[in-house]
Amino acid sequence: MHNVLKEYLEIHGYWVLFIWTFMEGEAGLILAGLLAFQGYLNIFGVIATACGGAFFGDQFYFYLGRWKGKLLLRLFTTIARRFRKALKLIEKYGTFVAFVSRYTYGFRIILPIILGMTSFPALRFLWLNILSALSWATIFALAGYFFGKSASFFVEDVSKYEVHLMAALAVLIFGMWLFHFIHAWWRRRPAMERLQRMRNRNKE
Repeated sequence: MHNVLKEYLEIHGYWVLFIWTFMEGEAGLILAGLLAFQGYLNIFGVIATACGGAFFGDQFYFYLGRWKGKLLLRLFTTIARRFRKALKLIEKYGTFVAFVSRYTYGFRIILPIILGMTSFPALRFLWLNILSALSWATIFALAGYFFGKSASFFVEDVSKYEVHLMAALAVLIFGMWLFHFIHAWWRRRPAMERLQRMRNRNKE
């Protein structure tokens, strides 16, 4: 199994990681960091690939907002719902928001799109995006790498337990995602309850 997985990741690992980081968040990157510790990938290759995917992804979303922003507001209610809130953040902390957008749960794709819809300078976004992508890729790739490294302090031969390690990491990532989901739902609950009460009154 070790050799089969190694061959597969050598051929497909980096481009899968590139696509993942272009579209999504840190879960796949943390797993790639663990795979780098186990010798299936190179940690510097993981960081470089993730940095490239994250950078080109946010550049794409930024220019998508700049060229097709109004159309996206009409087509996607998620972007429309969060537009005002995101716009307030951008107006108040524009440069900071451009740098940390990748770290924000629920706004990672939306913030670059909305930044593109504003008058935020494209060149400034480019440089902030480079720095943000590099820091993000390094932090989360090393998080997965050192997760595996820490296991080696407790287990003599980590390779025997690599499936268990990946399963433990997957559970940990799922727990983090579930916490964010419940937290977001809890924050939206008062607004959802008000909307339901309004609907009930309209029916009466």
